Amino acid sequence: MPLRLFLCGDVMTGRGIDQILRWPSDPGLHEDWVKSALGYVQLAERKNGPIPRRVPAAYIWGDALAEFERLKPGARIVNLETTATTSNDWASKGINYRMHPRNIDCLTAAGIDCCALSNNHVLDWGRAGLEETLAVLHGARIRTPGAGRNREEAGRPAVLEQGSEGRVLVFAFAFASSGVPPRWAAGDDTPGVRLLDDLSQRVLGEVAGLVRAHEAGGDTVVASLHWGGNWGHDITEDEIRFAHGLIDCAGVDLVHGHSSHHAKAIELCRNKLILYGCGDLINDYEGIGGHERYRGDLGLMYFPTLGQGTGELLRLELVPMQMRRFRLERASPADAAWLCATLTREGRRFGTAVEQDVNGRLQLRWPAPAA
Repeated sequence: MPLRLFLCGDVMTGRGIDQILRWPSDPGLHEDWVKSALGYVQLAERKNGPIPRRVPAAYIWGDALAEFERLKPGARIVNLETTATTSNDWASKGINYRMHPRNIDCLTAAGIDCCALSNNHVLDWGRAGLEETLAVLHGARIRTPGAGRNREEAGRPAVLEQGSEGRVLVFAFAFASSGVPPRWAAGDDTPGVRLLDDLSQRVLGEVAGLVRAHEAGGDTVVASLHWGGNWGHDITEDEIRFAHGLIDCAGVDLVHGHSSHHAKAIELCRNKLILYGCGDLINDYEGIGGHERYRGDLGLMYFPTLGQGTGELLRLELVPMQMRRFRLERASPADAAWLCATLTREGRRFGTAVEQDVNGRLQLRWPAPAA
């Protein structure tokens, strides 16, 4: 049987989002301009109207829940870009995300199986905050690749059993290009993230060794990468080479890139899917000005269907969403068309295109139809 997955980019349930959930953290922030997380709620309300407080756990997922029910993915994988902690050991880095541990049900309400933690916010509240986050997620039966109590643990994959479809292994890695401080790297006895030094062949060999140590015949292997800046569609030649190397040399079946606040190009390498940047799905940026041309308010749910035992892409459906009042709503037909045109423009370099169906959902086409 083919294997269907759900993936998305950043899920940022801290700060403003945390404040509308049932168990908000202390709203105090250490940012230069905004000193209370409630300020982000107020910005969103000025843009789109009142937001309810103490909302049910499923509120933030909104219309996404119906898409989960419709497509029933075998595994649900996100990049969780926040901590779940009461720690006050904040890192002096400008922006610090956390949600109250009791709000973990905002992830379980959507059936999230796996939270990649190799990112630039998971230690925002210190190593104690990371360790509590790991404990909270594990208590909710959510896997946590990419961070751990030591380097070995941070490099272990999440193992997602799929019954007759076998296993999905999710490895997660961070790069300094996404803003991860080098001091956050996990050590032999130090909690942290699995930080990769660069995009070199040596590092590619390091990843290949990890995959070989854990992969068994028939496994589907996902490499989740937090890399690159927040804004801009550029993809470097080094990133392309590294993504291809993950497939050609390390045995990866799907490259799951994130860090950019908007969706980036999609490529296939030997019929294996490369998502260079999935964009944000849930955040508290509603009402924040700047970078409007990238439409950071729009997000995508990615539903790839892969061949069992081959990992080859059979189909990719993308569901456009928009954050309004801190809740995911289906994007309008016009906004879905904008995403369609943008992904087709950016995919031209890689021979991919996107088409919009009558329901406003998007389908990947490869090779791209002739213009």
